[in-house]
Amino acid sequence: MPRIIFNLLFSALFFSAHAQNMAQTADKFIGLLDTAQRAKTLYPFDSEERFNFHYFPINDRKGLPLDEMTVPEKTAAFDLMKTSLSGTTIKKVKEIIELENLLKELEHRKPEDHFRDPGKYYLAIFGIPADSTLWGWRFEGHHVSFNFSASDNKLISGTPGFLGANPAVVAVGTHQEHEVLKEEKTWAFSLLHRLSEEQLKKAVIDTAAPGEIITGISRKAMIEHPAGLKFTDMTKTQQQQLLKLVSLYIHRYKKTFADNMLKEIQHAGIENLYFAWAGHMTSGIGKPHYYRIQGPTLIIEYDNTQNNANHVHTVVRDLLHDYGGDLLLEHYHSGHDHQ
Repeated sequence: MPRIIFNLLFSALFFSAHAQNMAQTADKFIGLLDTAQRAKTLYPFDSEERFNFHYFPINDRKGLPLDEMTVPEKTAAFDLMKTSLSGTTIKKVKEIIELENLLKELEHRKPEDHFRDPGKYYLAIFGIPADSTLWGWRFEGHHVSFNFSASDNKLISGTPGFLGANPAVVAVGTHQEHEVLKEEKTWAFSLLHRLSEEQLKKAVIDTAAPGEIITGISRKAMIEHPAGLKFTDMTKTQQQQLLKLVSLYIHRYKKTFADNMLKEIQHAGIENLYFAWAGHMTSGIGKPHYYRIQGPTLIIEYDNTQNNANHVHTVVRDLLHDYGGDLLLEHYHSGHDHQ
């Protein structure tokens, strides 16, 4: 019955996801840039830089930062994000960027200190955006990283896709108690607390949570041996809760692309999904916890351990199509129209 449950939750799936004017929107953004800005923004599609993935502060991040964009350029940059990410995700991205101002205040940094800076989020474009080319783009900074690849006006990949939040729960100021990634936490605890004692023996893989997401910044995301509680060992209600959680992460992307990812999960067998938990089993600051959903086509990770368990990292890795997948790069090198 798992496929029936899946179909009830995720109907009207599509095999391919169109790039929804992504190329035209990217071209509009490029058209606003001057020569110096283009030099920072544009890279060949097969550049090794396309595979760099950093969701923590680094000194030499590539691309054009928001603080070097004019207001129209920033608008065009976010318009490009809107072609691939859901409205809810765009809102979360903006809230995460705003947390840089709060961190600067909490860490008592001086005005001239730009380690925490909402302007240090960078857009890079790989290849030449057009309907008939292979190309991609990346938006990345502290706690945000989305990597997209497109071919023939179809969005092929949107991963690695990372969102984080520090603080996870705001404790001061006008936004006190605000939690950017709240659903990612509460829906997972809801599933955990539905499990029986026997199921918890399988689901809980460690009493201590790892200090970081396990896949890290690896170009090839893989955790060799799936662990935890298997989908087929859950009740129908628990299965629905797990699929609801999967859908939350996958629908960070626009619906047509998200539906395609869900169809690939279904094709690989949702009965092969695993839910694993580590660390504290009740929520709260000072209670580190971690969970993972893994199947043949994806790994989703959530980690809240740093800063006294008030600092969340979440990631979606597509085991078939991260960075567009090896087949896309081979297609590029075999003579696809580079323009």
